[in-house]
Amino acid sequence: MSPPDRGPVDLDTGIFSSEFVRSGSALADAYRPLTDGRAFLVSFATEAEVRFGATLAGWGQARTRRLEQQLSRAAVIWPGPDLLAAYVDLRVWCLRHGHGLGQKSHEADRWIAATAMLFRVPLVAHDAVFRGVDGLDLITTLPA
Repeated sequence: MSPPDRGPVDLDTGIFSSEFVRSGSALADAYRPLTDGRAFLVSFATEAEVRFGATLAGWGQARTRRLEQQLSRAAVIWPGPDLLAAYVDLRVWCLRHGHGLGQKSHEADRWIAATAMLFRVPLVAHDAVFRGVDGLDLITTLPA
């Protein structure tokens, strides 16, 4: 776990969405000291994942409004040539090194990690698949 320096961070979908689901309250509580008061960005993949989940679950107006407010606070990073290049480099590195992030099931996770790497900000995530990625600064509460 990197020491939090209060600079901006990239929030993984699980951390970003933990504020909106009852089952995520313990996760939100654990990460709040690491994220409160910090500017944050999210990948377009995170926005897509949370909007999909909210729509599938049939969220009501109040919770959807909270989601919209939280998204409006984030710098949502959309794909472009620089992010595409960072994604390609990351995917190649993962495949050459046999890293789990290279697996097909981690498509969105690769975009999220590439976003953090491109903007040189830590990724806040509670997912071990991000461990050991060369050039990725990971902030997590997962035990080492």
